[in-house]
Amino acid sequence: MGWGISILIITQQKDSIAVLYTIENEYYPVLARMLFETAVVLNRETGVHIAFINLSGGIGIPYHPEQQPADIFAIGEGVRKAYEDILVPAGMGDVAIYTELGRFMLGPYGCLATTVIHEKHIYKEYIGVDACAANLMRPAMYGAYHHVTVMGKEDEPCSHKYDITGGLCENNDKFAIDRMLPEIKLGDLIVIHDTGAHGFAMGYNYNGKLRSAEVLLKEDGSTELIRRAETPADYFATFKF
Repeated sequence: MGWGISILIITQQKDSIAVLYTIENEYYPVLARMLFETAVVLNRETGVHIAFINLSGGIGIPYHPEQQPADIFAIGEGVRKAYEDILVPAGMGDVAIYTELGRFMLGPYGCLATTVIHEKHIYKEYIGVDACAANLMRPAMYGAYHHVTVMGKEDEPCSHKYDITGGLCENNDKFAIDRMLPEIKLGDLIVIHDTGAHGFAMGYNYNGKLRSAEVLLKEDGSTELIRRAETPADYFATFKF
């Protein structure tokens, strides 16, 4: 799976500055134009032949429920137009285009299901779950937002503010900070959304944590175990006693 460049593009317009985010349809075509123009300059000034241009994996996904997904067909048309406007007139119509859209293709189609096993009521309300950053690293690593659903309480008011935490001995092992959610009780099942691209793929065994099982949800509603959970035997399999 490819890794993308999640940069913020700021374009100067006549009377304003337009800020484009990766989930907007204009983002990728603007990025393409910037790279195509750079390729033309490099070709003219150095004579080097540009074989391909990698547009990265920067097409975002709607992590927040109120966001709309990017229109991949509109994005593709924007990139095609940029290619024909910039590369073709420069005699570079043979340049191949690469993309790395692992997040766009897989991110929305995986969830991390975890059970509430601890609670702590001090100056903040902490909810501990049996998953941790070893199962989903993004929130701990760079504060990424992942939507959280408390199963069976989807229609209840989000009247409580919680930190949702894992069990690692690290104070950044949190899936959500100051998140407004329905009242949570021990034993509740929590679903953390949009983990299909960065969940298991970034999993690790720090602090003796074992990777979880993976279950495929099929179109007809049935499920299939496609990866069993790790055992202690797996953890020590490569260790030479």
